[in-house]
Amino acid sequence: MPPRSEVRLTPHLTLRPSEVADAETAFAIQSNWNVTRMLRMARFPPDRQEITGWFADHPRQWATGEAYRFAVDCDGSMIGLADLDQIDDSAADLGYWFDQSAWGRGTASAVGEYLVRFAFAVLDLTRLRSAHADDNPASGRVLVKLGFQPIDTIPVASRSRGTEILHRRYVFDRLYC
Repeated sequence: MPPRSEVRLTPHLTLRPSEVADAETAFAIQSNWNVTRMLRMARFPPDRQEITGWFADHPRQWATGEAYRFAVDCDGSMIGLADLDQIDDSAADLGYWFDQSAWGRGTASAVGEYLVRFAFAVLDLTRLRSAHADDNPASGRVLVKLGFQPIDTIPVASRSRGTEILHRRYVFDRLYC
């Protein structure tokens, strides 16, 4: 099991294992429709109890290797979450969401670079999957910059939007040399 420790990515940006105390900030971030509409499995408006229960389970998921969820802090304040979950057969899903104030500042790229290294070097995974709503091309640009390859676009149910959306899917296979 990887240690649950803080990682400084830049002088201002830090990753740390998420904890139940982060739930209130996550609730505030997900109260912004512009953020949550991009989250396929989130509820809008968010449910405080549901978010708290989910965050309370993060340490157990880390301990069992089910998921590795990181709070993303900027200058000591949480601005989002990034994770590796759905871990199976040496593969995982990479995901992230951020407060709207953090968009367009390179945060997703910096966090994504760390998660890719963590997945391949620390967890010894061989494949990462990720996806984004078709109307969120900025997320697709981040994934391609990280090394992900697009594979297809499929319709999926969006809990936040209450309808079906197009979902662009990507994969990143670790290369062996």
